[in-house]
Amino acid sequence: MEDVAARTAIGLDFGTTNSVLARTDADGGATLVEFDGPEERGAVFRSALCFWHDDDARGGMAVEAGPWAIAEYLDYPQDTRFIQSFKSVAASPVFEHASVFEKRYRFEDLGRLFLDKLSAHASGLKTRPQRVVVGRPVEYAGARPDAALARQRYDAMFAGFGAEIHYVYEPLGAAFSYATRLEEPATILVADFGGGTSDFSVVRVAAPGAAKRCVPLGHAGIGIAGDRFDQRIVDRLVLPMLGKGGSYRSFDKILDIPGGYFADFADWSRLALMRNRRTLEELHRLQRSAIDPAAIGRMIALIENELGFPLYDAVGRLKRALSAGDKAHFHFSGAGLEIEADVARTELESWIADDLRRIDATVDRALSVAGLGADGIDRVFLTGGSSLIPAVRALFSRRFGDAAISSGGELTSIAHGLALIGQQDDIAAWSA
Repeated sequence: MEDVAARTAIGLDFGTTNSVLARTDADGGATLVEFDGPEERGAVFRSALCFWHDDDARGGMAVEAGPWAIAEYLDYPQDTRFIQSFKSVAASPVFEHASVFEKRYRFEDLGRLFLDKLSAHASGLKTRPQRVVVGRPVEYAGARPDAALARQRYDAMFAGFGAEIHYVYEPLGAAFSYATRLEEPATILVADFGGGTSDFSVVRVAAPGAAKRCVPLGHAGIGIAGDRFDQRIVDRLVLPMLGKGGSYRSFDKILDIPGGYFADFADWSRLALMRNRRTLEELHRLQRSAIDPAAIGRMIALIENELGFPLYDAVGRLKRALSAGDKAHFHFSGAGLEIEADVARTELESWIADDLRRIDATVDRALSVAGLGADGIDRVFLTGGSSLIPAVRALFSRRFGDAAISSGGELTSIAHGLALIGQQDDIAAWSA
């Protein structure tokens, strides 16, 4: 039998907001891979791309990813194209390509560019691993997501990587990581709150030293998570300033402005793609017939000036502040638009209440698939950035009690566990 410690594996948590890599150690453990970013060194790599024209680059188009993409964008916002949260369209049959300047990129093209830059910037990856274990959501984000299409696109993205590729549900990676902290048998519920999806797995963990340490019992997921919460904030604080709820003239009629423009603007994966000739021409026509043309003009200015990232940053700062305190101040400024608002945590909780109810129902579904009730769960492990939101944590406190809840490594536990799974002889039992 092959020596497990000698098997090299990489765990890749390719996330909607952030991506993380972990590699196996000679002693059978796993270590996070760090990146020497422009500002600081760390293990978290933003899932973003930035494009710009460069005559010296291949095809005349240069590209960067992660913190380097952000740095390039911040230096030259109007001369670049910044794309984030593109994982959200992996399962979308509607998405065909992203138009970036004069070029078109399919999902797998964007994915390969991202992987190339991620690998190039990773410290300590001198040789190709034998296995790459990639996390995937239990349920993909988007309307009517097509899991088979997502798998096809992922396969194309990783083609030519030079290693065995295995796909594992993301919360199972977190479960495997959390199991290393347990000294006794337990049935655990892992709740993974990412940018695009919230996923849940029920896993039975045996005592340390058992031949099979973890056994998955059931899974469920939903395409609601951090980005959806962001959309609620943008909808309440920003879109009314950009014409949402307004009207336009069509001959002798007054009609409501179509909601599609606002839905796209509030979605980070689609906002960057609005900067194309067709969409901007449509918005300029709408502006000429709008009852409040200045509002549509503000939307056009935000798109043309490539201000999606500063808006994303302002929304993220508000969420983090409301996770730490009862009130916070929202501020966004750009392209002639200035928004100031004091927001109470209770307001945010009311905006996302419907989303929380649907998440709670998805937990029920995971327990049902596992054939367990709440009393059959010994421990709950919360992971992912949105698990830090008090209203999210409260869902589990009410059902399972504070004593059962653990957290930690919110952004890194999945990759750590995926790398550990990559060393298992029975990896097929974990693959999705």
